[in-house]
Amino acid sequence: MPTALWIAHVTVTDEASYAEYAKRATVAIDDFKGEFLARGGKFEQLEGPERSRNVVARFPSLQAAHDCYYSDAYQHALSFAKGASQRELSIVEEIG
Repeated sequence: MPTALWIAHVTVTDEASYAEYAKRATVAIDDFKGEFLARGGKFEQLEGPERSRNVVARFPSLQAAHDCYYSDAYQHALSFAKGASQRELSIVEEIG
């Protein structure tokens, strides 16, 4: 079964609220066997709108990534990011 990636591009507008989101989201992602591959490191924007924070997490499957996003724990974490950031998030299945 192919693994899947969460790919997020974020501009944080409220550091304190976003930090609470990140703390809670980390637990939710871990609960679904997600692992971070990139999290706010250096980047070079080549196309599209620049977001200062970029995050990539790998999950064991597309379904696990989907289930994590819609879990009660992640949705609660997400409530701290809303109004504290501008973000795009996609789930992408990896090539086997």
